Amino acid sequence: MTVTEQQRLYVERTAAEARVNVEIETEGMTLNIGPQHPATHGTLRVLVKLDGEQVVEADVVPGYMHRGYEKLTEVRTYPQITTLVNRIDWLSSFANEVPFVLAAETLMEIEAPPRAQWIRTVLFEMGRIGTMCIFLGDMGVQLGAITPVFYGFRDREHVLNLIEAATGGRFHPNYDRIGGLKEDLPKGWIDETKAAMKRIRSFCDQLEELLLGNEIFETRTRGIGVIPPEIGLEFGVSGANIRASGVDWDLRRDEDSPLAWKECDWKVWTHPDGDAFARYWVRLQETREATKIIDQLVDGLPAGPIQAKVPRIIKVPEGEAWVHTENPLGEMGYYIVSQGWLGPFRCKIRSASFSNVSIVPWLLQGVYVPDVITILASLYFILGDIDR
Repeated sequence: MTVTEQQRLYVERTAAEARVNVEIETEGMTLNIGPQHPATHGTLRVLVKLDGEQVVEADVVPGYMHRGYEKLTEVRTYPQITTLVNRIDWLSSFANEVPFVLAAETLMEIEAPPRAQWIRTVLFEMGRIGTMCIFLGDMGVQLGAITPVFYGFRDREHVLNLIEAATGGRFHPNYDRIGGLKEDLPKGWIDETKAAMKRIRSFCDQLEELLLGNEIFETRTRGIGVIPPEIGLEFGVSGANIRASGVDWDLRRDEDSPLAWKECDWKVWTHPDGDAFARYWVRLQETREATKIIDQLVDGLPAGPIQAKVPRIIKVPEGEAWVHTENPLGEMGYYIVSQGWLGPFRCKIRSASFSNVSIVPWLLQGVYVPDVITILASLYFILGDIDR
């Protein structure tokens, strides 16, 4: 075969391959992530349009488990509502009760005794630890490391045991009362709490050793899902998600509250990178800080009553009140409108997860499919908190 024939055959073969390549070109693919997917923490649907392996467009579709909490509060009395709202974010349920009760107390112009406020703060931080134990373990399993999630569930049990011993409810405490708490702490609870906080700090050390120095974990999280601080604030992102973008903002420190955070020596952690790694790192540090807060509070727990004097039948005076707190997933608040009835006339709930996932369509543009799971896991939202 001559050189000319070889060239001709090469050109024909190349042209044939080019025609085949043109023929097999396809339009972009539309992919559903969820509504049932481990990374969505419930029935959330993320609709993504792909160009090959790259996300061109993404849309968050909530509403698959909407329960109408804001309307349900209108047909319940104030004491009944604590049972309702601690189911919004089911992992940190006690923390959901606190801002609602504080808003009702603001309208009634009463304040719980110091001992009750300190115990509220302790249980609030226990809710934070329990929530973060799930995140710190689950983030690993989303990226293929199954051991961390076993550690997370193992050590979360210590915190749940303490919550159950104090409140009688393991998952949904319903422990807050307008003017104080249902009952005082049981005997031996403080010593058990201090032992559990040591276990949680050890758990944090184990997770740091397992994941933060792991080459695969770092590769999958460094530079992935970067949230610039100004963009995050525009979307209403709060909590560890915005602190991981370098925004030094924490309601526990920056807002006046009757709770006891300002009685303790602790630190608000931030990270400059704003990526998935930074969000993991900040939550790990916050878990350690929560154990320090709890240790200081139980050491200095004031004596005295746990319930202020309130009417037997609670009617909140006419008025409006807004109270927000730094919940485990971010800023959560209740805006209550009262017309002097047994229950609120209107109740608007500002849940952390709903605002945090608002940035997802912006954040997923241009990323690759495996990074979608990393980003969703690092934002850490709960569907009850979104679909409230």
